[in-house]
Amino acid sequence: MSTPPSKTLDEELREKVEDRKAYVGVIERLSKASVDKHWEAYADIPWEDPDFTVDPSDPRWILPPIEQLGATAWYRSQPEHVQAQIGLWRVATMMKVGLQFENLLKRGLLSYAYKLPNGSPEFRYVLHETTEECHHAMMFQEFVNRTKMPIKGMPRALDLLSQIAPHIPRISTELFFIFVLGGEDPIDYFQRQTVKSGDDLHPLQETIIRIHIAEEARHISFARHYLKHRVPKINIVRRKVLGVATPLILGLMARIMLAPPGPMVKHFNIPKDVIREAYGHEAWGAELKNCVAKVRDLAAELDMIDPVSKRVWRAVGLWDTPKVRRVRAAR
Repeated sequence: MSTPPSKTLDEELREKVEDRKAYVGVIERLSKASVDKHWEAYADIPWEDPDFTVDPSDPRWILPPIEQLGATAWYRSQPEHVQAQIGLWRVATMMKVGLQFENLLKRGLLSYAYKLPNGSPEFRYVLHETTEECHHAMMFQEFVNRTKMPIKGMPRALDLLSQIAPHIPRISTELFFIFVLGGEDPIDYFQRQTVKSGDDLHPLQETIIRIHIAEEARHISFARHYLKHRVPKINIVRRKVLGVATPLILGLMARIMLAPPGPMVKHFNIPKDVIREAYGHEAWGAELKNCVAKVRDLAAELDMIDPVSKRVWRAVGLWDTPKVRRVRAAR
């Protein structure tokens, strides 16, 4: 097995999508990349390799200081094996939430593809993406199984609410792909930060992360280019609604992906003041803003931020000055 690179295709293919021809060119390039370089959960990960064994006391699971909880004095004061178990629970929960999100995503993508006309280049790419997401879900669940921990994933109430997500394409495909970015960008940001940190990662965790980063780059690119192609064409009312919905979706999704899971807090009796210390300060707020920065910039670029939506961005704690200018409407 060759080690998957952290990037096989930058999520930003720099082509402009001002017309259909350029947009189709992007999709065709993404489809080709999915054929040329992809991974299978049970063919490309050496699960039975002794080095890939999941030992809950392995010190490589200990949370690094870049993790908010890992930087607290309470966490650092725990015995090493407890720190490792908390770290493993944290990693496994992110994977469980990730596979639950990807389940919703796959159902939404198939709903979107169901009515695409013959000859649509989107159809082929969406099926490539769905196939890749199936392998992601398999490798995430296999990892969770090997921890032998009672990992729950999304809170029950949120899990029930999230079941509307696969039906969003029937109402608005633009809103659905905002939902896609809301789930994919925060975890992509966190995984890239983890790889760049230089910490000694468990080889199974690192392999899964690198595969996920490489293929999610294509998925994120498709969603972004779809929105760049479509949003400038929709009427002002729909754009304003989309502009308000975007920070609401991101505010929820970013916290689901990055906040500490309640069962973990309860299982390890983590004090409430430690949680407040770790996730209630300015650095945590900055991380939340950073993990959605690309989507916020995209919203500004597509003229989806006005005084009303800007107040919503501020209310959910995700506002920062965008780094891009708006684009002209697509021809």
